[in-house]
Amino acid sequence: MPSDTQYPAEIFVKYLAASPDSRETDKAKGQVDAQNQPGERPGKQYRFPDDLKPIDDVYANGKPYKGSRKLEGKVAWISGGDSGIGRATAILFALEGADMTIVFKDGEEKDAEDTRNYIRQKTNNTRTIHLVSADLRNESNCINAIQSHLSHFSNQLDILVNNAAQQLENADTQMAGLTASQWEDTFALNIHSYFHITKAALPHMPRGGSIINMASINAFVGRDDLLDYTSTKGAVVSFTRGLSNQVVGEKGIRVNAICPGPIWTPLVPSTFSKSNVEEFSSGGGVPMGRAGQPVEVATCCVFLASEDSSYISGNMIHPNGGVVIN
Repeated sequence: MPSDTQYPAEIFVKYLAASPDSRETDKAKGQVDAQNQPGERPGKQYRFPDDLKPIDDVYANGKPYKGSRKLEGKVAWISGGDSGIGRATAILFALEGADMTIVFKDGEEKDAEDTRNYIRQKTNNTRTIHLVSADLRNESNCINAIQSHLSHFSNQLDILVNNAAQQLENADTQMAGLTASQWEDTFALNIHSYFHITKAALPHMPRGGSIINMASINAFVGRDDLLDYTSTKGAVVSFTRGLSNQVVGEKGIRVNAICPGPIWTPLVPSTFSKSNVEEFSSGGGVPMGRAGQPVEVATCCVFLASEDSSYISGNMIHPNGGVVIN
């Protein structure tokens, strides 16, 4: 990608700012509409046209990510690793020398296989990628997903990435439209699964291991149209802090969280209304004036998984486009 090429999410800024009768505007809006299928969680990355695909392994300056063996000999487990932030994390981990299990939702097989194939291509087929399909809202499925990993990798588990999550926009900000079933369903995946997975994984993780939980800027800003999602991400922050206090001293396992701002992933058009997608794609209200890309979160995952962060635990990293979080 040339250094002057726009990040795909910024394509909206150019198109939507064009004159109303512009062909480019019509093309862009058609592409947005094609991806905008609220309720289809988390969305399918393979459906994105090339100029709108989330970016996995190219920096904002156009230079490709190059690994430096930071995770050589390590084995990781990543939930939601088939698309978006999870996919980018899996790719960068592989470029840094790690093997891994990628856990994906039923029905997302093509995205998972595409991710594995891309990793094989980028690493000359030197990395082992184990794919597991599981509904992580169920405790037994969480445990089985860890057991499958342990069986495949001879009980080695160095890095745990709790990334899978769901969100559903709720236009009724007075709570009336938020059902109890949606609330419970969101909590089941976004925080209960993190507990079940981590509990199953911890006995097998070595001193020096790393647990990375995916939280969100919404835990700190309190987004009103994502009340259930926002609440779970606040729980992830507290879970991360409390778990770190439990294990970092006794077991030597670091626990941290990442709190992304607006990041262009399949979750966005598959869960947001068209008006929210347009607002998101025109900068999302962050100082940098653009949405971020999955690679810009995945690099944070590499940092937290590697020895670069050996003196950091119980903390949050905020790749959010310049929003100040205190």
